[in-house]
This record gives sequence, structure tokens and C-alpha cells, in this order.
Amino acid sequence: MRWLFSLLSLALLGAVHAVSFTGSRLLVVLEDAKEQEKYGVFLGDLTARGFHLTVESPKESSLSLFKHGERAYDHVILLPTKSKGLGPALTAGNILEFMKKEGNVLLALSSEYATPTALQSLLLELDIHIPSDKGALVVDHFNYDSTSAEEKHDVLLLPYPKSLKPDVKNYFAGEGVIAVPRAVGQTLGNDSPLIAPVLRAPSTAYSYNPKDEADIVEDPFAVGGQLNLVSTVQALNSARLTVVGSSEMLQNAWFSEKATLAGKAVKTANRDFVEKVSSWTFKETGVLKVGKLVHYLDEGVSKKPNASSAVPENNPKIYRVKNNVAFTVEISEYSNTHLTPFVPATGDSVQLEFSMLSPFHRLNLKPLSQTANSTIFGASFKTPDQHGIFNFHIKYNRPFLTNVEEKRQVTVRHFAHDEWPRSWQISGAWVWIGGIWVTVAGWLAFVALWLYSAPAEKIVKKTQ
Repeated sequence: MRWLFSLLSLALLGAVHAVSFTGSRLLVVLEDAKEQEKYGVFLGDLTARGFHLTVESPKESSLSLFKHGERAYDHVILLPTKSKGLGPALTAGNILEFMKKEGNVLLALSSEYATPTALQSLLLELDIHIPSDKGALVVDHFNYDSTSAEEKHDVLLLPYPKSLKPDVKNYFAGEGVIAVPRAVGQTLGNDSPLIAPVLRAPSTAYSYNPKDEADIVEDPFAVGGQLNLVSTVQALNSARLTVVGSSEMLQNAWFSEKATLAGKAVKTANRDFVEKVSSWTFKETGVLKVGKLVHYLDEGVSKKPNASSAVPENNPKIYRVKNNVAFTVEISEYSNTHLTPFVPATGDSVQLEFSMLSPFHRLNLKPLSQTANSTIFGASFKTPDQHGIFNFHIKYNRPFLTNVEEKRQVTVRHFAHDEWPRSWQISGAWVWIGGIWVTVAGWLAFVALWLYSAPAEKIVKKTQ
């Protein structure tokens, strides 16, 4: 029971409020209460970070993810169970509904137990595929722990994922070796932009079922980089789900375990990696917040000191065609306990669209300045020579960052009758204006000449 006293002490020393951006209520679904001790360090770390844990069995009759039509918890951890069913409260439909209400889920799989049918249906709905047969796991004959898996090679030792994509911020980077014991491999669909891998299997790994006594695997589930050991899903409403292929990664035994890789003694960094994965899943990191959004007429400050137009109006409802417009927006990133200025990854940028049915302008927003907890992005442009209803539209969707979508509607009118420039102000019209006046002057000269010219004398013919 020593772990229980440690857990209680951590709860007393933990923060009063949750570090998660969305809430502190965390449900841990664990079938056997005796196994709770195996995850004591992981659960204690969550308590120390400010979460209020509720440990329930999936068979508990009072268990429900919702109360009065709203979610009863902010986050859920689903640990492996021996049962093939999880009960009426944890069906695939209920978990999806929980995510629709912006709840977050951490799902841990185990090759020791068959994955419940509800979770298989949930993963298929999200386009994540796992082996259908019980006991299938990932093995690697080159990157394994020779101390605990000398014969079976089913405890993989992998480095931290250094980079996921060149233009995507990596919240899972670190130093050390990650131990992945007896993992269930996952393959991801190619058509969904909502799913992303975090930890891939090495090129020499493959999925294998020890029940198959054949020395050669003729038709493996997946091999090499096709296999993912940790995968994530972020829905359009920014709800998050993480699939950890090995529940043993979360257990105390592997948080500070000594292992042997290629004859060299190494120490696992599972505790740090699991903290990064759970922090992202429960929205302690990678959360974007939009602050003040301003657009205004950028025609310069009037020279008259008392002019009413010296200060432009913020967020007007109407503009004129060919107006100079400025746009600024504040974006913050939540990091563990507070908001910080958001800095996009190298090569990436937030874009603004000024659109009607289709974009007339698509501009990269440049960072103009920073405050204590936000970055101010901005851009300037000229409204198109087209009147109608337009939108300032920001849509920023990146892996591992919450989705940002802001839209402001404005009217763009045409020129009023007294706003057109006078003809003499247009240098290109001077030739035509000159032609008109030359014609008028010529006509007047002709008239004057005609009026002041004496008529010709009449010649009278003499008759006899």
C-alpha cells in the first residue's frame, strides 16, 4: 500500500487547479483494482499535475460519461481489460459522442488481452487498424532489449522521435531511449488528415503472433514504417485521442528500467515520454487561443488635428472597393500552466483569406509584435474592385495543434457618385480634355470669323 500513500501525498501537494486547458476531471477505466499499483507512478504524476482522478471498473453500473446531457469528465484513460465487452457506458458510440463534446481519450492496448469489440469499432471509425487476432505484437531482431527479451525480441528500444514533419511543431521530442514492450502495432488510413503518427516502428520491425509456430511470417499484418506504436487523432472540434500500443509503457517497471541495446547499458526515458504524450492528449500543450481580432481602414492619419477621421474605426461593417485595409489578430499558445506567444514552426505561417465565394486575397500573416502572452500577426491589402459580401477568414489546421477558424463578415460597396476623381485629376484624360477645348475654340473662332466677315457684293447685270 506504499504506492497509495505516495499517491495521496502527491494529491495534497498538487496544484489546486488543473493545468489542462479544458478541465481537470479525469476518468481512469481499470477492470482489476489490484493492477492499479502497476500504474501508480503514472497516475501519481497526473495527480501532481492537477488532475482529479476517478478510477472506475468498466462493469460499474453507475459509470457514465455524461450527466444531464453534458460530459461528466473532461478526459478518459482506457486501460486494457480481460473482458471482450466494456459495458453499456463505454460503447463506440458513447466514446465518439464524448469526443464530439470535446472530451479527450487516452487508449492503451495490450497484446496480452484481446481488444474489446467496442474499441475495435471505435478505431475503425477513426481509420486506425489493429491486428484482429489476439496476441499479435511487434518484434524487431535488431532494436530490442537483450536483457528482458533476449529470445523473443518483443521489447523494442527506440530513440525519441526527433522530427515528425518539417513544418510541424514537435511536442514529443526528447533525449534517451523509449522501451516499447509487447506492443500492438497500428496502421493508419491514408485519406484522413486528422490522424498522425507519433512513434513509428523501425524499418526492421514487423507484426507477429507467437501462436504461429512457423519460423517465417509469410503474410504479416504490417512491417517497418507501416507500423505505428503511438498514434493520435485530433477531431475537427480539436478533441484528441491517443492510441498507445503498449500499456506496459505506462507501468512503473519501465519508467526507470535499465535495458541493454546492442551490448550497451541504457536507461529508459518512458516516464518523460509518457508525460509528453499525456500532456498533449489532455490539452496541456498544443492549444491555440485567438485573442483580439481587428480590421480597419488603413488610409493614413488625417493632417487635421481635430479631424474625426484621425483615428480609424475598428472592425467597421462596410468598406469601399479599392480601400486600403489593415488586419491584425492575437494568437496565444497554452503551455502547461499559462499562455505564451505563439510561434509557428519553421516554414509555416498563418494565412488570411479575403473571400466572397472564392478568395480574392490569400496572404501570409506576419508577426508584428509580441505581448507577454500572445503574438500579434498582421497584413495589409487593398479591397478588390468588386462589391458584395466578403469575409475575413482565418483557417489554421496543423497536426498536434488545436484548430483555429475565425470569420468576420463585411460589406464592400462601390464608389459613390461624389467619390470618383474629377476628370482634370486624371492625367490620361488631359489629351481628350484638350481636344474638347480645341474643338470649342475652333468653333468659336469659326463663328466669330463668319459673323464679322462682310458679305460679298452682288453684281447687277445690265440689260438693254
